[in-house]
Amino acid sequence: MARAGFEARLQRSGLEQGWRYLRYNSGMRTILHLDLDAFFCAVEELDNPALQDRLFAVGGRPDERGVVSSCSYAARALGVHSAMPMKLAIRQCPGLLIVEPHHSRYSEMSHQVMDRLGNLSPLVEQISVDEAFVDITDLRRAPEQVARQILANIRDELRLPCSIGIAANKLVAKIATEVGKKAAHGSGYPRAITIVEPGREAEFLAPLPATLLWGVGKKTEAVLAELGMHTIGDIARRPEVDLIQRFGKTGRELSLHARGIDDRPVVTEHQAKSVSQETTFSRDLSDDQLIESTLKSLSAHVAHTLRHEKLAGKTIRLKLRWPDFTTLTRLVTLSTPTDQEKDIYEAALALLRKNRSSGQAVRLIGVGISGLGEPAFQMALWDQSNVKQRKLQGVVDALQDKFGKKVIDKGWRG
Repeated sequence: MARAGFEARLQRSGLEQGWRYLRYNSGMRTILHLDLDAFFCAVEELDNPALQDRLFAVGGRPDERGVVSSCSYAARALGVHSAMPMKLAIRQCPGLLIVEPHHSRYSEMSHQVMDRLGNLSPLVEQISVDEAFVDITDLRRAPEQVARQILANIRDELRLPCSIGIAANKLVAKIATEVGKKAAHGSGYPRAITIVEPGREAEFLAPLPATLLWGVGKKTEAVLAELGMHTIGDIARRPEVDLIQRFGKTGRELSLHARGIDDRPVVTEHQAKSVSQETTFSRDLSDDQLIESTLKSLSAHVAHTLRHEKLAGKTIRLKLRWPDFTTLTRLVTLSTPTDQEKDIYEAALALLRKNRSSGQAVRLIGVGISGLGEPAFQMALWDQSNVKQRKLQGVVDALQDKFGKKVIDKGWRG
């Protein structure tokens, strides 16, 4: 109680030394969350200034079932948003200009942003091409000063806009960024900085909609609404035991997060949990041969990625989406780990033929593999065919890496 009262006095004082005392004497973290504003659009405007202030969206063509990957803030003001089908976006915003995405360029600019964050702190966790957490606990500068320096550096050196949230944990820092961006007015980039003082997490979260919490999707939102919980504060006031009874393990996480509690550290490295590849057909495809050929190509891509990352997996996953958007996922676990296209394709093909009737139309198909680890192939000394096969595969991989996937194929038939 004594410490809580002291923290409250520090918060009311608004003094930076109060924040520092809590950080350096109580083990409290200071986490910065950075989100590049409409990143794809910002890069396109950087390379083509004529796009500035235009109604435009980055994404696929409407006649190829394209979706909006990102859109300008001018277009957002008229109701266009990411993940919207491009056909709908054009109806919503007549005159919308469609810009083809340039992913290699986005990756290049993303690397430059992350390099600058790495110069600030070694504890950087990149969570997407345009988003990252940074642990700035050990920086002996005011959090707002750090945020303004980052925003200015990225603006002046890379000519990119970004928004920043800072709090004592990752959950609240990320929500702070979202709140700051939504509170920004006008049709330009928000460039928002939002800081939540330590000890005031629950107070900050309380009036916000429940959907801002991680893990609250449409289904959970509907259940919470039926129980009278519309805001994060409503969830925080609910007894934890009641949430656990209704939602299981998720209920405990809801209770903790609603009170602004999140003890996860910034993680600087991620081990891959799965490798997958999928494709959406421009038109519903019902040709068995073409579907199975696509499945083989996807399997080859997954296998190549495994070998490149020096991984192997056991659980093969097939993903199918029908024309009505119904999606199913089916799994099979192999007896031994593999990084070979033939093994992955044969397992996925068996799942496909078991779950799809001949001639049945498909909208999307995908292949994945999980249960990953380092390859541990125990080949008997006399099993020269296996040894030769892996040597041949190594040569093929090297040629494909240098000249592209189509330069050579081992020629096995599925």
